[in-house]
Amino acid sequence: MARILIADDSAFVRQRMSALLKAWGYEIVEAEDGRQAVDLYSREQPDAVLLDITMPDLDGLQSLDLIMAQDPHARVAMVSAIGNKETIMKAIKAGAKDFVVKPFSPENIRAVLNRLGAPAPVQN
Repeated sequence: MARILIADDSAFVRQRMSALLKAWGYEIVEAEDGRQAVDLYSREQPDAVLLDITMPDLDGLQSLDLIMAQDPHARVAMVSAIGNKETIMKAIKAGAKDFVVKPFSPENIRAVLNRLGAPAPVQN
């Protein structure tokens, strides 16, 4: 089953995104801060990561750097309310493959997962 790591300090955002992806058939791993996201990436080796930028402990860009150091082929998309060009360029230069601005729609998330090349979920 395709596994997606959702890293966001907002429980509401994690819950909303998790429910959406589970309904599509994905297995979900959740992190509530950047440090936990890096640790879970190491342990779980998810197929893709949806990573918030503004989080406690390590922010999303710091987390992205650590994830990319572990796995240069990691499929990571940044998901953030901060949609300015400078932030997007920093994330892309650090290895993010895509960027979604909050609030997001289900169509945005599906398109990002497709662009990341995340495996399609197994439908029961």
